[in-house]
Amino acid sequence: MQRYTIASSNIASIGYDDKTETLEVEFLNGSIYQYYNVPTNMYDNLMREGSKGRFLNTYIKNAYPYSRIG
Repeated sequence: MQRYTIASSNIASIGYDDKTETLEVEFLNGSIYQYYNVPTNMYDNLMREGSKGRFLNTYIKNAYPYSRIG
């Protein structure tokens, strides 16, 4: 999955696969998580948000299943 570098105090890059609705987040500490069943509109909202870390914590982290892949 291709990830795009973003300006954030905690997140290094974000990627999304619309076919599988998988959101992939690489944090600055090197860990990588995939969040599953994330709708495209939620990804779009995340990418429009000024504070992606806050959005991720508020709307995605505890709402969707995930796994650490790196």
